[in-house]
This record gives sequence, structure tokens and C-alpha cells, in this order.
Amino acid sequence: RLPIHIHTAILDAVVLTHAHIDHSGYLPLLVKNGFAGRVYCSAATRDLCAILLPDSGHLQEAEARYANQHAFSRHKPALPLYTAEEAKSALTRLAAVEYEAPLDLGGGLTLKLRRAGHMLGASLVEISDGSRTILFSGDLGRPNDAIMQPPARVTHADYLVVESTYGNRLHAQSDPRGALAAVITRTAQRRGVVVIPAFAVGRAQTLLYHLHALKTAGRMPDIPVFLNSPMAVNANTLYHRHTQEHRLTREACDAMCASAQVINSVEESMALNERKGPMVIISASGMATGGRVLHHLKRFAPDARNTILFAGFQAGGTRGASIVAGAETVKIHGAYVPIRAEVAVIDDLSAHADAGEIIDWLRGFTSAPRQTFITHGEPAAADALRIRVTETLRWPCMVPGYRDQVTLT
Repeated sequence: RLPIHIHTAILDAVVLTHAHIDHSGYLPLLVKNGFAGRVYCSAATRDLCAILLPDSGHLQEAEARYANQHAFSRHKPALPLYTAEEAKSALTRLAAVEYEAPLDLGGGLTLKLRRAGHMLGASLVEISDGSRTILFSGDLGRPNDAIMQPPARVTHADYLVVESTYGNRLHAQSDPRGALAAVITRTAQRRGVVVIPAFAVGRAQTLLYHLHALKTAGRMPDIPVFLNSPMAVNANTLYHRHTQEHRLTREACDAMCASAQVINSVEESMALNERKGPMVIISASGMATGGRVLHHLKRFAPDARNTILFAGFQAGGTRGASIVAGAETVKIHGAYVPIRAEVAVIDDLSAHADAGEIIDWLRGFTSAPRQTFITHGEPAAADALRIRVTETLRWPCMVPGYRDQVTLT
């Protein structure tokens, strides 16, 4: 990565594929350090960033205060990358772009966004100079997602940059509702608590949708479900605003949003840790890297009656990945917490296309791109997808390395 002052000096504009923090979370720091251009994205991405980015700044401020109070940070004092107010300031740089509507970026470049299906507002990004096009998949959604519309079909790009999160795996073909019901039922029989770390936007809503369906059908115990993420509650309202992005009727949206008891204040969150099971707690973040879920893990992970349920991919180096890999303890807030709770994983609730679904989407191209670049995946997943694309489609394909540069001829 280039130094931050170089970034701000050379950047005229940024194009954002979607609002998840691993894609958008650097923007406030970029603006804080002098970036004064536009950030182009879909309308739903802009609306979600208005929720996600200030919350990110707020969490960083809270975690810095907590670290300073308990003196477990290597930094003296611990400081947030940016504050909630700095995140709000960055939102003024966001400019909404309609799907399929070409936008002149200047310098002979044209931008076009298409629906990617991964979450509200997720976009495929096409940039053209009039003679060549490069397409970025961002995070690619699934063709038969329970909530989201499928990714738009693309027939041509001279160059393609495609994600590979699940590049070496296929999602299970089992019923995810059945798996979810089984985890909750056996935990409830132990009078335990199911803690589900879930991204506040996308995964939380999918879980709420399935839990509502299970309760309505009588396929799970009638136990309390708590949504401990004010950000997820705010995101729920956007499903009503951006109905063209998903498959749900207004009635289904209402039912999804009403399927859990909402925890708003810090005091309510703390009180939740004093409740006895059985119950289900959905709380951010999805990979247990921060947020309120850490306090729930500290409270409930040491008890074998409880369950920690992961409903999607856990990136290497995260607490979630360590727990899924069988770690006996994980470090939270400077102290090691024993993991005695059951650990369960339901991968087929993921919002990412798997290896087969990526290949099926690529088959929509009428001709091979001149070069396909495999990114956004662990090394094994990226290389597995490279091999699959090369052998299945006979396309020229590579996994770029750190600081690699390629000239698009």
C-alpha cells in the first residue's frame, strides 16, 4: 500500500462496491488525511454507509477508552483511527450513482454500476476508457439467495477482477433452516444460550428472516431472540426503502424486522449478560473482531451449555477463525477467555457466491476477458479458483501478488 499522503495526493475519485466495513471502513481515514474527491457508489450503499461508518468511529472511540481504562493496549494512549464525527464528515464525499447509468468520471473514463447481489447496494463496477473495459466484481452474491436479488449477468469485459472468498469451497446443499433449528433446539434443551456473531447488515437480516420462518412453522423452540445491534436495527429500515434490491414483500420485511427483541442501550446489553438461557443473541461483529458480541463471548463462551454459532466465512487471523479452528482460549480485551461452549458453523448462510456459483456467473461472458485477476480470498482459495477458471473456462488467469503492477494494453 502506498503511504497515506501519496494516496490523497494522487486520488481523484474512489468507487465503492458496497458498504461492509472491510470495504468502506478506510474512507473516513482517507478523508481525514486530505482526500477531497468524490466517492461513487449506489444509493443503498450511500445510505448504509451513513449507518456503518459513524458506528465504526463510535466503536473505535469506545474501544480506545476501554483499552486506556484497563491498560491493555501497546499504544499509550490508545487512539481511534477516526472518530464518529470524522466518519460523518467523510459521508459528504459520497455520491450516489444509478445502476446501469453511465457516469463520466473525466479524463476519458466512464463508470457503470450493476447489481452484485451480495447485500443492499452491492455493485459490480465497470470502468471504460472507450476502447477497453475493466470489471470489478466486488463481493459477488448468490443466484438463489433467500433475500437478495441475484448478481447481474455480464457478457463482456476486457479485464476482470473477481473475488475468491469461497474459491476453494462449495456451500452445503442442506437446508440451512434445518441446521439452524437443530443448533438452537439442542442448545435450548441444555438451557443454554446461542450467541451468533453476525454482520449487522446482511447476515443479521438473513438470520432474522430464517428465525421468523422457523418460529412460524413451529420448527424451533419458542425462546427469546435478541438483536443486540442498534446498527442492524437501523439497517432493517433500509430494506423498506430499497425494495428493488431484494425479493421480500413489504409484509415479509415487517415480519423479518419484528422477529427479535431489540437491544438498544449499553445498559440493556449489559443486562442481557445476566439473563439465563435458553435464548438466542445476534450481535455484531460477524468475525468477532469487535463490538458488543465480545462482551457476550466473554460471558457465555466458558459455559459448555452454550453455543457460539458462526453463520459465514471467518477470515484468517480473526477471533472467529481461531474459535472455529478449535482454539481453547481467545484473547478478548486483554484477557484470555476459555472456549468451552459448543462451536457450530452454518456456511450455507453466506452471502458470497461459492466456487461453483462464481464459475456459473463467469459462464455468462460471451468471450473470455484478456486477463482475469483473482483477488479477495485467502491464498489457498484464490489459487484454487485460478486453477478452476483456467481448467474449466480456459481463460488466462492470475492471482496478483502484493504491490504487483499490470499495464492494461
